This record gives sequence, structure tokens and C-alpha cells, in this order.
Amino acid sequence: MSVRTASETVIDVRQILPRMRRHPLIFATFGELEPSDALVLVNDHDPWPLLYQFNVRHPGAFMWRYEEEGPDVWRIRITRAA
Repeated sequence: MSVRTASETVIDVRQILPRMRRHPLIFATFGELEPSDALVLVNDHDPWPLLYQFNVRHPGAFMWRYEEEGPDVWRIRITRAA
């Protein structure tokens, strides 16, 4: 589920099954962001493998900031670099 506001999109992937659909949705949403816009990812675990993929696919093009770090909910702000 994703919700878009003026400069931020929230994606709660906890409800998305199967899990293999999560990363394509996140990357597609990131691809639609304007510079300085952000997506907030809500997950049920630390998505460090996703951070690795971002570093490979979009080096230097994003900022990753944890807003909430578990244990039940993880919230990460991923901002497209200006």
C-alpha cells in the first residue's frame, strides 16, 4: 500500500504478499520521485538487503535515514538526491 503527499510517498510493505513484489514496487516508486522528494518505507524488519541494492543501483542518488528501528516496525526515509 502506498500513499502520496506533496513531497513524500509512504509504502507499507508489511501487507504486500508475496514478498518478491516488495522491492520492484519500492524501486519503481523511487524512480518516480522528483529530486529532494522522499519515500517512507514501513516494514516489519530491517531492510538492509534493500539498502545494499540501492547502493548498487543508485550510488550517490539517494539518502537513507532510519526513523524507527524496530523491533516490530521499521520506518526508513529514502530521499532522492537533489
